[in-house]
This record gives sequence, C-alpha cells and structure tokens, in this order.
Amino acid sequence: MDTNVSDTLLRNLDSFDPAVRLAAVKEIAREIAEGELTPPAPDNIANVHLHSFHSYSALGYSPSRLVWEARRRGLAVVGVCDFDVLDSLDEALAAGRTLGVRTTVSLETRAFASTYFDREVSSPGEPGVLYVMGMGFARMPEPASPAAAFVASLKAQSRARNVAMLKKVNPVTKPVELDYEKDVLPLTPSGNPTERHLCAAYDAKARALYPDGEARAAYWAETLGLATDKAAAMQDDPAALQTAIRSKLMKKGGPGYTQPDSGSFPAVRDVFQTVRGAGAIPCLPWLDGLSAGESNPDELLDDAVRWGVRIVNIIPERNWNIADPDMKKRKLAALEKFMNAARRRHIPVAAGTELNAPGQKFVDDFARPELAPYVTDFMEAAYLVYGHTVLEGAARMGLASDWADAAFPNDPAGANAFYTQVGRLVDPYTPPELGNIPADATPKAILDAIARMGSAGDGAGA
Repeated sequence: MDTNVSDTLLRNLDSFDPAVRLAAVKEIAREIAEGELTPPAPDNIANVHLHSFHSYSALGYSPSRLVWEARRRGLAVVGVCDFDVLDSLDEALAAGRTLGVRTTVSLETRAFASTYFDREVSSPGEPGVLYVMGMGFARMPEPASPAAAFVASLKAQSRARNVAMLKKVNPVTKPVELDYEKDVLPLTPSGNPTERHLCAAYDAKARALYPDGEARAAYWAETLGLATDKAAAMQDDPAALQTAIRSKLMKKGGPGYTQPDSGSFPAVRDVFQTVRGAGAIPCLPWLDGLSAGESNPDELLDDAVRWGVRIVNIIPERNWNIADPDMKKRKLAALEKFMNAARRRHIPVAAGTELNAPGQKFVDDFARPELAPYVTDFMEAAYLVYGHTVLEGAARMGLASDWADAAFPNDPAGANAFYTQVGRLVDPYTPPELGNIPADATPKAILDAIARMGSAGDGAGA
C-alpha cells in the first residue's frame, strides 16, 4: 500500500490557485489509475465536518487536500464544512468524484433562538446564540434566490465584524497594528478571514516588528498580561500564542469583543428554511451537553424538529478525550443522554473533528471504547448525507426535498434508511446515469436503478 505523493503535489493541492489544485488532483488520480499509488479501501470511519482554508484550517488544507487526505486514510465519507461560505462546494465534490471518495459539503454559521434568550446553548457566553449548519449542499444556490442572498450576506457580515474588531484591538496592540486589506485578506483565498486569521496576522506582524525573540516576548507579555516566561515560551509555539491572542483580545472580556443580541444573527428558523430552500439538510451542531440550553436534550431536540432540523452534528472527542476523570464521566453521560434522545426522534447524528484548531485529529478514533456504542450512528449519518447529496444533485430528490416529503410522509426513520442505503450503494465515482431519474420515481425504483448501475464494491473508487 503506497499513499505517499510528492511534496510538490502536496504543496500544489494547497495552492491558492484553483487551476494548480485541479491539476494536482488529476495527477493523483492518474497515479492511482496506473498503480503508482495504492490507497486503502474505505474503512468504517468518516468525518463530515472538516474546515478548509476557505474559512480556517489549522493545517492550511484546501478542499482538494481534504479529499485526498480522506482517500489515503481510508475514510468512507468525507465532508468539507466551511464557516459562512460555500466556496469549497464545486471543488470538493469534483475532487471526490475524481479521486473516488464519497464527499459532502456543508456550511456552518450562527443564528439566534428567541426561546433561549436567557440560556447558553452551543456558543459559550452568548445566550440565545446557536451554531447552525446546512449539510449536503449539492449545488450553489440559484442566483437571486433567498439562499444566494443569505450566503452573500454572511460574508459581508463577517467582513464588517472583522473590520470593527480590528478598530477596537489595534489601539491595544500598538505598535503592532493590522491593515485588513494588506495583512489579513491575503491569508485566505476567498476573502473570508476568521478570528483565527486575525490572530495569525497579529503574530506575523509582531514577528516582523520585533525580530528579536526576547523583545517580542516582552511585548506580548505586556500586551496580553502574561508572565514573561510564558510569553517567551510561546515564541516557539505559534498555536499557543495565537490562542492567547484570541482569548485575551477577541473573546468575551477582551477589547475586540461585542456581546451579540437578538439583532446580531438571523433567526434560527429562518436560517433552516433558507437551507432547505437551497436543497441542503437543516442541521443543529451540538457542543457537549453541559450548557443550560443543551442540558435537556429532549427539549432542545423537540425545538430543533420544530425549526426543521433533520440531522445533528457533534465532535465526539469533546466528550471522551478529557483528562479530568470526573469531568470525563460527566461528559460521557451527557453524550449518552443526547444520543438516546436523538435516536428516539430518528434524528441522525453525524460526527466530525473540524480541524480548525491545532491538535485536532483528521478523523475521530472510532475504535475508542467510549465511542463503540455510537459508531453505527455516525457511519449511517455520514452515508445518509452522501446519499442525500447524490440524489439532490442528480434530481433534486434530497432528504429536505418535496419529493422526500411525499415519498416518506411522517416517516423519518424510513427516509433515513433510504438515503443511508443510497449513500452506501452509489459508487464514489458517481455515474452520470443518476441524472436520468424520473420525477415520479419511487424509492424502490431508485434503489433498483442504482443496483443495476453497480454497487460501490464494483467501482474503481471502492
């Protein structure tokens, strides 16, 4: 088994030039086809929440790089999920088809739920604010559609927040001051910097102004209120330094922070309605079950269903990889409680690691005993999102479509099972014949048609 590509190809996969990335994907596909690369067959692992460099990737990975890393590691399904943008969409899906990886694309943002105005949910320190997602986008929103306007507004609002934050933080960090256009925008290929990009830019600017490490450590010690020895140690650990910058200057209590309210983010129901209109699956991310809003999963999931949610997304490591044994026990109990509540409502639970902070894994360790009770849930949800993506892209018959509502009236379990089966059957090298599905096809007719085309086990990407 050989999964090592050249350093040049790896660099090209992460180039800011899309043509260079595309050429690298095609070259890797050629090497696979000719036996120069022999990546493993898909294993019982998946990650449907990985950020690319279009929002923030801790490793600087492009959508194409994420797909290749998934292929070489044997992931059955990979999902690219960026914050506030869909810039990964076409590239990720094309790379998945070229490299033979079941690939999905999602968008993450934040919304406000008025019923939780007095309780934290998934955004720490911000009552009423929830992280929300649209999973399984199959195409860009139609021009002039509500979804297209919504996505455009997210990027505009992100820019406005960033510029406002720099105006507050720059006076505190003098003489290290950032110019948004010159220092920040070049760090991302799609004009969508995040707080983490701002932190990286402050770090880089300080290194340029204070090339002497001792002087730079003294600057950060004073600016961030750190002990000098701690600031000195961070000069060789950019991830730790940038985390401290974010915590001290941009998060709650810092000079750049603005407390959100009901007018800071769109209403959660409106976001999910827009997601559905774009053909994606309304999804509620779950943090760890310890906040006031998440402590009662039955209440939260009942509300989520009323908002239109059809799937939830979690980062399992938050609930098992805990050093403190008492806290680990508490979080594992919260995870079990949440999983059981989701199962009772036939809400699939998808898993992912984000990879938007240093130290996060590319894929969760599904072999961990703490996760053993939930691996089947995670895998079925991953296949479901891929099956949805295939049918939504081919015939607008995704899980959130009118066709699905008619085919599975009041039957979420039946719908989940159908899309999961589609996701398992369809070859990662998606056959173009799927585009010929008639609009009045039954679920059985669709499964029969897919079976005739050949299962994933017969395809080059299996």
